[in-house]
Amino acid sequence: MSAVSLAPVASGAAVKVRALVEADRARWDEYVLAHPDASFFHRAGWQSVIQQAFGHRTHFLLAERAGAIVGVLPLAEIRSRVFGHSLGSLPFCAYGGIVADDDEATRALDSAAQSLAARLKVGALEYRNQTAQHPDWPTKSLYVTFKRAILSEVEANMNAIPRKQRAMVRKGIKAGLTGEIDSDTERFFRAYSASVHRLGTPVFSRKFFRLLKAEFGDDCEVLSIVREGELIASVMSFYFRDEVLPYYGGGTDAARAVAGNDFMYWDLMRRACERGLKVFDFGRSKHGTGSFDFKKNWGFEATPLYYEYFLVSDRTMPEINPLNPKYRLFIQVWKKLPLPLANAIGPHIVRQLG
Repeated sequence: MSAVSLAPVASGAAVKVRALVEADRARWDEYVLAHPDASFFHRAGWQSVIQQAFGHRTHFLLAERAGAIVGVLPLAEIRSRVFGHSLGSLPFCAYGGIVADDDEATRALDSAAQSLAARLKVGALEYRNQTAQHPDWPTKSLYVTFKRAILSEVEANMNAIPRKQRAMVRKGIKAGLTGEIDSDTERFFRAYSASVHRLGTPVFSRKFFRLLKAEFGDDCEVLSIVREGELIASVMSFYFRDEVLPYYGGGTDAARAVAGNDFMYWDLMRRACERGLKVFDFGRSKHGTGSFDFKKNWGFEATPLYYEYFLVSDRTMPEINPLNPKYRLFIQVWKKLPLPLANAIGPHIVRQLG
């Protein structure tokens, strides 16, 4: 919970904005679940996960009219000597920003967030929108998202995969790969940490993934791919309404030879189809990355994301991402670190990135 005093902000006389308290959590999530523009990343559980995993202050704002929730805005604050001081909706999440019933509630939440950003003296306030909200604000066009409808028949989904990618999926099937649902995150962390290390990226802590699983329960699922008992790959997915979102995933050194990652996402898609889900959200990727190309190979079309910035003390948008040329040396050095050392140091770095 924020330590900063939040005076009620009203747009007109009807809407008031205040901080989320424990007693509001169920109402908040009911609102998010019902709102067509909300995402899994608007859920109240992110507040406790971010606080406990990273130690960051959170500022979850809700707008009310006559006692009913008419809008929400989850925010978290990151202080870093290296990467600066920021406020955003929502760090470590693909989507965020204001979700509201009408323009009045939107303006009230927006005004409250900008006032909070000024009081906190952050460099910038960031919204991670799926549609443009502030055309006059600086906007980062680095990210896109990939979503596609899940067809009602398993074989129809297989046939919808472009031929070359379909061949990779069948390679995994022929290799005898199978999927297993895990009750914990141990195998997942082994595969994921090895994968991000090969990319030169610091890993999240084991605690972060355990907290996600504990907080979101069955809506946070781990699917591990094995062959004759050997771990090949693993993915942590989020479920929201009729959507599945594979969010963190990776393969071991053995994955490439047997198309482990390809089979993993197919097995997740197949399971989602059998559950009657309607949307496969492949999540965000950066232009010009292997992840972007991989998702395009599945026949998914990229949709722009609008990361918008209200600059407070910063003069330009922050550029904290692996494609920034000044981080190239760091990435190359990180790849050469022993994996146990990288796993020990990584969480202390990644918590500052958001």
